[in-house]
Amino acid sequence: MINEFLLQEFGNKIKKLRLDKNISQEKLSFLTGFHRTYIGMIERGERNISLTNMAVFAKVFELNLSELIDFSTVNPDHNFKNYEIKGEK
Repeated sequence: MINEFLLQEFGNKIKKLRLDKNISQEKLSFLTGFHRTYIGMIERGERNISLTNMAVFAKVFELNLSELIDFSTVNPDHNFKNYEIKGEK
């Protein structure tokens, strides 16, 4: 399903960015204003976050939104063909 795959890719990207900056979930929580457990849920692909929350992460990591959702830096095999749209089977 598109959501599960996409949420996992986004979570992996956030985790990689956080680890690359050598900061804890608690520190990222402070920087974003989001609860630490919410960040953990995002990293595990359990939360479907809003565009405005994505913008907060982009600002904290000093990225454009397009850079934030470029998952090829985490998964070189990333391809939008992997997404299943509702109604496709």
